[in-house]
Amino acid sequence: MRVHYLQHVPFEGLGSISTWMDEQNHSLSSTRLYANDPLPTVSDFDWLIVLGGSMNIYEEEQYPWLIAEKQLIKQAIEEDKIVLGICLGAQLIADALGSKVYAGQHKEIGWFPIKITEAVQQSGALEFLPAQLTVFHWHGDTFELPEKATRLAYSEGCLNQAFLYGEKVLGLQFHLEMNRPGVQQLIENCASELIPGKYIQTFEEMLSENKNFAEIHKVMYQFLELLSHQYQRGK
Repeated sequence: MRVHYLQHVPFEGLGSISTWMDEQNHSLSSTRLYANDPLPTVSDFDWLIVLGGSMNIYEEEQYPWLIAEKQLIKQAIEEDKIVLGICLGAQLIADALGSKVYAGQHKEIGWFPIKITEAVQQSGALEFLPAQLTVFHWHGDTFELPEKATRLAYSEGCLNQAFLYGEKVLGLQFHLEMNRPGVQQLIENCASELIPGKYIQTFEEMLSENKNFAEIHKVMYQFLELLSHQYQRGK
């Protein structure tokens, strides 16, 4: 499978997703938007991954490549590609699907639990998801649930944490791919955001939760396997 990912900042990469892709022997290519790399055409990939970043989706004057990126994401969805968005990436997918993206009531930065919606638990469609999971967050914006999308998860501080649109488009507001070096890089580059808040941890708290990485990586791989299966079904 041809997988292409869009990277917005040098300090937010694929994390554990890279390990899974290597194990599956998928071809992997990238666009470093921060370095003004050219975007691919939709025919160049089977799967598009849209990573996180420190910018907001509406900062087009400061980051003019956002305009073309949004068009690419929308076209990929329309052409039935697999599309996975993480944090900023999920917000960009929501925007492409016509939903509002805006500043949330609370910033969430650190390890906080999400809960899987009752509808998803009862459906059995995503049986690998636990009823509750502690995941890594680093976001201030949020989004309205896109029309015809299924809300998968919520948290105390954010109503829409994850959604599935159709069978091939997944948006995750949180970071299942994050590893310890990734957390350290976020802290180094975005330390100014670590101000006192209800859902903002200190860097010591964030780096002390080593046991959580294995669990979020396991769920990340299960989501990747689900999307891969949907691709194989559609061939």
